[in-house]
Amino acid sequence: MNRKDFVNVNRLGKRDHTAHFTILCLGNRLGITRLGITVGKRTGNAVRRNRIKRLIREFYRLHKAHLPRGYDIVIVAKKGADRLDFWRIKEELGEFFLDKNRRVSS
Repeated sequence: MNRKDFVNVNRLGKRDHTAHFTILCLGNRLGITRLGITVGKRTGNAVRRNRIKRLIREFYRLHKAHLPRGYDIVIVAKKGADRLDFWRIKEELGEFFLDKNRRVSS
């Protein structure tokens, strides 16, 4: 995703919240799912921010087949997300994306 795509998702996408993340979704008409991750400075120092990004990318890699196709997804980490381990991130994002009752749509 480039900057223009991030801006479009931020302006036009559907916004949902979990305890530690804000999740924005927008249809992209490409037939593929693209992931963007934003972790601001208030989340922690560079080491902590990069760790959160790695863990979110790992969640995406493992669950890509179960996520809806044809969407741009931006995950924004909130303050306090740097204290999460992979299993808590998996639980929180999995609850959002993999719950059968929740539909991601724009």
